[in-house]
Amino acid sequence: MAEDSEREVTRTMSVVETRRYAVRARSTYMFGRVIWSCRDQHFVADGPVHNGCPGEAITPAELFLAGIASCGVELLQVIARAEDVPLRAASVEISGEIDPANPVRTDVSVFNSVRLSFRLQGVTEEQGALLVERFKGR
Repeated sequence: MAEDSEREVTRTMSVVETRRYAVRARSTYMFGRVIWSCRDQHFVADGPVHNGCPGEAITPAELFLAGIASCGVELLQVIARAEDVPLRAASVEISGEIDPANPVRTDVSVFNSVRLSFRLQGVTEEQGALLVERFKGR
């Protein structure tokens, strides 16, 4: 029995294991409103008002930024635990700008700039800087 649980722990902690993610999105009766799902969780997103969409729910650009911010908080916790750094709490604020008059690329819409701000509790200035550098390297 001990061998089985030892093998299970080894398998779940493998770093080389392929990670697969899937999200589904579909239109609704309202122009520009989208229902999207991850596993058994369902959410509403709206296109922005400047596209003629409702703009009431979170927009795709905000969802993109939210993914980065939540990844930042989660990875800081994981890195701190792995490196035995006493991180008590972490928060990330993120903002981005898209300037249609000054596109970064002409073939796709991308952010002209993205700014991340980290707040960490329970760590020294040096430990915090190291955690952020590790995050940037992931």
